[in-house]
Amino acid sequence: MRKRCLSGVMDGAVYCLRLLLLLLLAGIHSSLAVINATEVHRNMTMLLDSLLDGYDSRLRPNFGGKAVEVVTDIYIRSMGPVSEQDMTYSMDCYFRQTWNDPRLTFNGTIPVLSLNIKMLEQMWKPDTYFYNGKKSYLHEITTPNKLLRIKQDGTIVYSMRLTIKADCPMNLKKFPMDTQACPLKIGSYGYTDSEVTYRWKIAGENAIDIEPGMTMSQFDLVGTPASNYTQHFKRGSFSMLLIRFKLRRHMGYFLIQVYVPCSLIVTLSWVGFWINREATGDRITLGITAVLTMAFLGLESRTDLPKVSYSTALDYYVGLCSGFVFSTIFQFAGVHYFTKRGSGEVYPELDSEGEVIPPPEEEEEVEEISDGDDDIVPDPDKDCAAAKSNLARSSVDEAAKTKKASCFSRFLCQPRYQTAGSLSSSDEDFNSVSCIDRLSRIFWPLTFFLINISYWATYLKNRDEILDVELN
Repeated sequence: MRKRCLSGVMDGAVYCLRLLLLLLLAGIHSSLAVINATEVHRNMTMLLDSLLDGYDSRLRPNFGGKAVEVVTDIYIRSMGPVSEQDMTYSMDCYFRQTWNDPRLTFNGTIPVLSLNIKMLEQMWKPDTYFYNGKKSYLHEITTPNKLLRIKQDGTIVYSMRLTIKADCPMNLKKFPMDTQACPLKIGSYGYTDSEVTYRWKIAGENAIDIEPGMTMSQFDLVGTPASNYTQHFKRGSFSMLLIRFKLRRHMGYFLIQVYVPCSLIVTLSWVGFWINREATGDRITLGITAVLTMAFLGLESRTDLPKVSYSTALDYYVGLCSGFVFSTIFQFAGVHYFTKRGSGEVYPELDSEGEVIPPPEEEEEVEEISDGDDDIVPDPDKDCAAAKSNLARSSVDEAAKTKKASCFSRFLCQPRYQTAGSLSSSDEDFNSVSCIDRLSRIFWPLTFFLINISYWATYLKNRDEILDVELN
């Protein structure tokens, strides 16, 4: 029993000793970690102080020597709106610049220093600005959206989140089947190309990155060609970056709001060709309504456009449709003048046998011209001959009236006077359709269809062609 008790006591003592050793080692490790962290902080503070020791932020890197090269790239998060009225566009992006400052090289175990943006106030940075910018700003919620990194070789990475509103000169002659190229010009405000030069991180179409799935309400972004160039001003030559955002306009809105309604109104104006020529009020009302509707659509289509001095493709189409609507009114004027009988809805009087009872004026005229023959009413040729033979016995006004009535009727394929036997078919004689209306039913739709083919083929063929506008 005594041996067992001694063995248990020894095991407990060993366990307690081990526990004490573990706690002691943990305390030593914690103390070393604190000491190490303090040492690291002290070393970083000393490193930063040494970096800025004797550093003059007023002088650019390599002052008096070669130019500083600023490498630029852009990551676009969203784009729009694009305003034709102001000829501007907006975008939300990360604007990144990279350059090398030999004065900020350092040695150590940390390859990259992530620093607070307050250190930017003590460092030199390029005075980059947007030449065609109008109202751009830096996002500052909840803190200024800036990033600063310094590598061991003195390479500085500087990133900002910006919303850029820039000028976009547009040529709207092909609107709304146009493709616009909105530029963004980047350069130094005060340093010439002998002091600061700019270049894209990746040249060509891939100079910028775009957020996957980014869409725009009015346009498709079809290309982003980028280039470097030097622009000359009176104060010197400056290195510049240029990127053009190729924007192809969506047509769906304009098809629904303008093109389809205009085409339907033109089609509606053709209904008058199927209304008989005696219905003067109906045809005039239809024509005037179509004209007023077209005038409203024409004004509405220009609401969101600038007051440019040239016509757009949409203006041409609205004008084309307005011309067709106006032409239907002039067409009815021709029908009314040359072929219409009476005024309003005039129907003949019929006797008990269903034959037409001619007006009194026509009966006297028939008796005078037929020379006593009451059974036959003269046809157009005999009517003209009779009018000439009786010119000596008639007044000048009465003879002219008789000749005009018969000869105009003969000219327009619809004889005004027929034989008595043919007067029984009175429906065609009084409520008939003129040959002008019959031809119009084919001519107007066919002409409109052919002009539409020509219109759409012309503008859609070179839809991606950009009509350049000179940049100032």
